[in-house]
Amino acid sequence: MMAAAADGLGSIAIDTTQLNMSVTDPTAWATAMNNLGMVPVGLPGQQLVSDSICVPGFDPGLNMMTGITPINPMIPGLGLVPPPPPTEVAVVKEIIHCKSCTLFPQNPNLPPPSTRERPPGCKTVFVGGLPENATEEIIQEVFEQCGDITAIRKSKKNFCHIRFAEEFMVDKAIYLSGYRMRLGSSTDKKDSGRLHVDFAQARDDFYEWECKQRMRAREERHRRKLEEDRLRPPSPPAIMHYSEHEAALLADKLKDDSKFSEAITVLLSWIERGEVNRRSANQFYSMVQSANSHVRRLMNEKATHEQEMEEAKENFKNALTGILTQFEQIVAVFNASTRQKAWDHFSKAQRKNIDIWRKHSEELRNAQSEQLMGIRREEEMEMSDDENCDSPTKKMRVDESALAAQAYALKEENDSLRWQLDAYRNEVELLKQEKEQLFRTEETVTKDQQLQFLQQTMQGMQQQLLTIQEELNNKKSELEQAKEEQSHTQALLKVLQEQLKGTKELVETNGHSHEDTNPPLHPGINPLDHGECFLPTTEINVLTVALVNQDRENNIEKRSQGLKSEKEALLIGIISTFLHVHPFGANIEYLWSYMQQLDSKISANEIEMLLMRLPRMFKQEFTGVGATLEKRWKLCAFEGIKTT
Repeated sequence: MMAAAADGLGSIAIDTTQLNMSVTDPTAWATAMNNLGMVPVGLPGQQLVSDSICVPGFDPGLNMMTGITPINPMIPGLGLVPPPPPTEVAVVKEIIHCKSCTLFPQNPNLPPPSTRERPPGCKTVFVGGLPENATEEIIQEVFEQCGDITAIRKSKKNFCHIRFAEEFMVDKAIYLSGYRMRLGSSTDKKDSGRLHVDFAQARDDFYEWECKQRMRAREERHRRKLEEDRLRPPSPPAIMHYSEHEAALLADKLKDDSKFSEAITVLLSWIERGEVNRRSANQFYSMVQSANSHVRRLMNEKATHEQEMEEAKENFKNALTGILTQFEQIVAVFNASTRQKAWDHFSKAQRKNIDIWRKHSEELRNAQSEQLMGIRREEEMEMSDDENCDSPTKKMRVDESALAAQAYALKEENDSLRWQLDAYRNEVELLKQEKEQLFRTEETVTKDQQLQFLQQTMQGMQQQLLTIQEELNNKKSELEQAKEEQSHTQALLKVLQEQLKGTKELVETNGHSHEDTNPPLHPGINPLDHGECFLPTTEINVLTVALVNQDRENNIEKRSQGLKSEKEALLIGIISTFLHVHPFGANIEYLWSYMQQLDSKISANEIEMLLMRLPRMFKQEFTGVGATLEKRWKLCAFEGIKTT
């Protein structure tokens, strides 16, 4: 190792005699190699690998066991120790020559120019201290070396704002802060100036940064959603609704071993939903019976798996015995190596390693042997249980268990037969009920037809009665009118007779007076026949007008005889208003309930009698058919006015 280190030092052309340190001092050697940028390898007295990552007590100086040279974990890149921190190198600025100007760096002893806090998404820089004669072309020539420029906004006060295409270009532009800019070779103050480059806060940069942040947030949300959807457990399949077709398909699935688990969940959900009824009980029973048939298959599968487990245990036991024999052989090799004939030829370090390996192998062998002995004890206990089962009591128990199993099987068979019998009884009852319903439907149809015919005849008879009542009312009204006309004509006849008597008396009195004054007429000629002695026309007209007025007064009095009191007139007004609001009419109960709110003592019979006394104002109609037949009163006073 020391020779290798010396060769490494010689390759770098460093004379070891010039180093003022002890050759045997490992600390000094390590310091010297670190200063030269080399990693110390294999120095004596320095442990390279800790005890936790190797066999305890193993000497790393020996490489005879595997034939591989030991690896130094101090080499960077292996991950055992962190790499050394990078040394900070001072940045030296140089003169920058451009076509139109020259940039001179500031004094390195001066502090670097200050900058403000960088805004988020900054792509714009502020450039101050420009020469007065600097143009946009010169500024672009200087700063386009930092990157693509999208815009330059120059002010009249020797500063400008420059916007770059990317954010990293701003860092390059900040590097130019502190340089002195001189245009050409002129020494005029207007052609020189010290540049001050700083971050600028622009709304466009902040808006683009916000857009990028929102886009990244959307991508992150989308990624999280995809991750949640991927990790979310799948939803259970939808279960269809019960129908006879679906039940038939489910019965076929229940018979298939590969689709049994899916079909049994559907059957369970149907039963829990309450789809079982008298009509579907047999179908559900057949599905339950097919589900029960899988019990034997499952028990057979369990037996096969138990047999496989026993075979796996046997294979494991055989493999464990083989491993244990190999451990015994390894321990025998170590024991043979520790004998004096071979032990004296090994070095001290080799003896130490062999001793460690032997102890480790013995511990592993003892652990494996204990595990194997535990497995054998379990087998012996199982065999003892099997031997105990051969005793007479165990045989009796086995016989009793067999009888109990037979009794249970017979009980299940009896229950299944009883359920089948109940299912057949239910089917018979359903068939009987269906037949009774058919007979009942036929009888009900005939009865409904008869009732419909009777209702139609009743309706026709009611309409005939209504027409007859209307004709009777019309005839009564005509008879009353004829009686009124007769009484009117008799009154006129009496008035005319009285007038004739009066005229005769006047004629006689006038005749006597004429006889005294006038010559006598021809005998046999009546002066009334020739119209010579009549009353004046004005008197006759007055008489006729008086008779007509008297007739009208008599008619009004006769009509007013129908209303006995002011209360009836008030009731007629309210009823006519109510029926006018209800153009389709109203039954007597509805009308009575409305009138009872105004007068609680009034009865429905009084209202109906009042309506029947005035046939020209109110009329009665029948609406509906059969059970919905209803009498309604309507206002017909306006119809009479229109006809007159």
